[in-house]
Amino acid sequence: MTLVPVLSNNRVKPTVLRRNASRKNLRGFFGIGGIMMYKRPLIFLFLVLSLSGSYAIAGQSHERSAQQAAESWLALTDSGKFAESWEQAGEIFRAAVTKDQWIRMVNAVRTPLGNLLSRRLKTAKYTTTLPGAPDGQYVVIQYDTAFERKQVAVETITPMLEKDGKWRVSGYYIK
Repeated sequence: MTLVPVLSNNRVKPTVLRRNASRKNLRGFFGIGGIMMYKRPLIFLFLVLSLSGSYAIAGQSHERSAQQAAESWLALTDSGKFAESWEQAGEIFRAAVTKDQWIRMVNAVRTPLGNLLSRRLKTAKYTTTLPGAPDGQYVVIQYDTAFERKQVAVETITPMLEKDGKWRVSGYYIK
């Protein structure tokens, strides 16, 4: 037995469908009235699926833009332009560490690793919340990275979409 909606006197009522059910009982379900009745849910389903696809595309667009910003910023760091990397970083980053502190910290961490040998995108994930950070639009990006004196490293870099509409690095970590 299967329960199906059947249109009867312009009202939908649940009807038990037996194996030998007559077509007359199903007229409202398959007939013109039934089709009209199910048009709205189908349109709604279509809109939901369309919007979810748009959200995925928008998320991918954010991820690509953030990745470009991250790679530009990493190029500064890779070439030893630490002061310039601080200046190009986001507001949250610059508020957390002064330029002099950043130069000392990055020199102490990156210089011993040697030159960059390779960097390959591992993950990029769009999010609006991060622990210990204000709500906003972030992309957490991880790279599998190899340096001269550290062959296996994971760099995590987090660009944030700032008020001016530009992605800027708000966090950087090497493991």
